Amino acid sequence: MGETEHQHHPPPPPVAAPPAAPPNFALSRGPTWTPAEQLHQLQYCIHSNPSWPQALLLAFQHYIVNLGTTVLIVTTFVRRMGGDNGDKARVIQVLLFMSGINTLLQTLIGSRLPTVMGASFAFTLPLLSIINDYTDENFTSEHDRFVHGMRTIQGSLIVSSFVNIILGYSRAWGELTRFFSPIAVVPVVCLVGLGLFARGFPLLGNCVEIGLPMLILLVISQQYLKRLHSRAHLILERFALLFCIGIIWAFAAILTAAGAYNNVKAATKESCRTDRSFLISTAPWIKIPYPFQWGTPIFRASHVFGMIGAALVSSAESTGTFFAAARLSGATAPPAHVLSRSIGLQGIGMLLEGLFGSLVGTTASVENVGLLGLTHIGSRRVVQISTAFMIFFSIFGKFGAFFASIPLPIFAAIYCILLGIVAASGITFIQFANNNSMRNIYVLGVSLFLGLSIPQYFAMNTTFDGHGPVRTKAGWFNNILNTIFSSPPTVAIIVGTVLDNTLEAKHVDDRGVPWWKPFQHSKGDVRTEEFYSYPLRINEYIPTRFL
Repeated sequence: MGETEHQHHPPPPPVAAPPAAPPNFALSRGPTWTPAEQLHQLQYCIHSNPSWPQALLLAFQHYIVNLGTTVLIVTTFVRRMGGDNGDKARVIQVLLFMSGINTLLQTLIGSRLPTVMGASFAFTLPLLSIINDYTDENFTSEHDRFVHGMRTIQGSLIVSSFVNIILGYSRAWGELTRFFSPIAVVPVVCLVGLGLFARGFPLLGNCVEIGLPMLILLVISQQYLKRLHSRAHLILERFALLFCIGIIWAFAAILTAAGAYNNVKAATKESCRTDRSFLISTAPWIKIPYPFQWGTPIFRASHVFGMIGAALVSSAESTGTFFAAARLSGATAPPAHVLSRSIGLQGIGMLLEGLFGSLVGTTASVENVGLLGLTHIGSRRVVQISTAFMIFFSIFGKFGAFFASIPLPIFAAIYCILLGIVAASGITFIQFANNNSMRNIYVLGVSLFLGLSIPQYFAMNTTFDGHGPVRTKAGWFNNILNTIFSSPPTVAIIVGTVLDNTLEAKHVDDRGVPWWKPFQHSKGDVRTEEFYSYPLRINEYIPTRFL
């Protein structure tokens, strides 16, 4: 009997278990946060309003913060132009008046963001060029030299304003911003704040015994003392700035009266004393700014081209500031058509400034945007109310001169905090892109570094009379390039946009383009209409190409 042969099939190979997912160390170490298009810790956002008493105090804070930059610019240039203390007071009045008008226009029919339009340092080099041209000329008096310079500035502002008007209302500026992505916006907004570092501690250091106590007191009162009581939390978070200014200003007045600055250097007296501005004694009681108050404008091609460069720089800086303002007021990113109309309206504002005899053009105030983040109040109405203070104190000069006599180191201490807040708001845009991408790290790093380094090179190689490192035989060409490359946000826009759109640009997801695209169109996001539409159905009477 033969054995039956049984065929035994080998057992199937064991199926390997899928590899275990790597542990999520982020979850094991704490919570993670999803990207937030709007900040949720604001107490009042762009279209919500605090009570009228609080709104008035908050608006007055915006006026005070804007006043610091205005006084600093006027103090820097008027004397070099040949003006006296009376001229200085009148120029401050004009700048405040135009700041109020332009701010009101921007919040109504421009960007619609809670941004104050303040005097811009972008016009420094064109101003120095005008001053130098008239230094060697013979005038009957220094006042005549000052008036001649103001008339030249008027003519240059009038002509250069049309650059912004054309860029804005032709929508060319908006088309340019379509090349932006979160990766390009981060360095621009960061350098809008960080690029003004010279207005911080370097200016504070001119009078440390006033500036440093202001900085320390503001941090302690606004961030620590508010925890003592729930009512103190509300008051100090919103109004600590006013309390601190009052306390340190009184301290500076006591030091001045006690003779602490009687035997110090002239520069120290200028920075520390409360009686060195001479604005109260020279300012008129009532004076309404009017067109051509300095005389007929003077038009010179070389100065006009230099001012055109400053107009372009002010547009770039305003664009970065608008993104920061949207972030800190609880709005979504401003779409291209809103940026276009805001730059166009800024050009109209520059035209008005030329007609009324302003010293410089205006740009969106970075400091006032930082105040939105400091107080957690992003209300548009508050900024609109602040224009009433600007216009009132520009007309009633004695009252405005009283606040304009606040020592500049006090403002510098404030700017140390406000400009830092704006810079930090720019960093938050990275959440919408892949911040682990080496490509993005490269673009960000190069844009940030060159945005600081190139303007610093131009600043270090610019002489006291305004001659920058670009020195060809064409003076107008020198003024344009020296002005453009002396601006950190402008350099960041150029470097960041070029790199981001040419370096492996196909990785749109890594760049954050899917998040960015809806905000580039008026109908791309439902919230755009809510934040940026015109008031009172004005859009029904405006051609659609301007909306």
